[in-house]
Amino acid sequence: MSSSSSSSTRTTLDPSPVDTTRRGGLLRGLDWRSYAIYIGFVVVFILFAIFLGDDGFLTSTNLLNIFRQTAIISVMAVAMTFVIAAAQIDLSVGSVAGLSSVVAAMAIAGTGNALFGVLAGLGVGLVVGIINGGLVTFLGMPSFLVTLAMLGIAFGLAQLITASAPQPILDDTFNAIFGGGNIGPIPGLLVWTVVAVVIGAVVLAKTRYGRQVLATGGNRVAAEYSGVNTKRITFTVMLVSSVVAAIAGMLYAGRLESGRYQWGTGDELSVIAAVILGGTSLFGGAGSVIGALFGSLLIGLINNGLILAGLDNSQQQIIRGLIIIVAVALARKK
Repeated sequence: MSSSSSSSTRTTLDPSPVDTTRRGGLLRGLDWRSYAIYIGFVVVFILFAIFLGDDGFLTSTNLLNIFRQTAIISVMAVAMTFVIAAAQIDLSVGSVAGLSSVVAAMAIAGTGNALFGVLAGLGVGLVVGIINGGLVTFLGMPSFLVTLAMLGIAFGLAQLITASAPQPILDDTFNAIFGGGNIGPIPGLLVWTVVAVVIGAVVLAKTRYGRQVLATGGNRVAAEYSGVNTKRITFTVMLVSSVVAAIAGMLYAGRLESGRYQWGTGDELSVIAAVILGGTSLFGGAGSVIGALFGSLLIGLINNGLILAGLDNSQQQIIRGLIIIVAVALARKK
């Protein structure tokens, strides 16, 4: 009786070898790369807070500026998450944003109506998206080459139709809606970001379409055998990416009260880096919209810290390149 009681007490108080092994297995099986972006964000934020606190890093104005400066990248990163999760790429988003900004500005100037400007800007995204999606889906051209070509075409066209001159936007309504206004103390750009992220996260994680995007990127042949119309999925992700890039261009135009062909130049690199850093597999089949948001914020955080630290533009470009290398390294297949 006493021996049995003693044995029971030891069993209750001491973890069994089986339990210890199970816990160790769980720790070993945990993919820490899934949380790398969140850990990295916290670590970088703490380091900057310590070393750049006296330079104004922690002021509410500076932190709000980080959100403003990354908002447009974050919006494009939502759509890019779907593109990359479907095992495609879109290098034209920055140039499409610039083209959309100047077309919207010119339409507003020509008609005096903000609605026509919005429709014209969206029209740019629709046309480019149909071309990109059609060439990739129906002609089987690699999305890398198609969108690389479109990057040059859109940039050159925006520069050509404006003769390299900025196109001012004097419509206060357009400027207020697209990035220039606030809703109380909340910047309008932040509202655009939240709406885009919420819609993107819900669609990717909770809808049939989101599951089909991941299936298409994970194993196209298996997805087709299971009834997924992979051509439709590929076409729509390319189309949506261009339309969202056009919206981003109008956000640039509204915030800065002008359309310029330079708006969005180089954004494709930041957008792709944000998406990959956020946990979306460069090889398709996995994606995280929330992770892409934190990837965008991390890039903005680093850029902001580098500026406060007094580094010049060339040094910032080097750091940005290193971030992209890290992003690709994190995207390696297991």
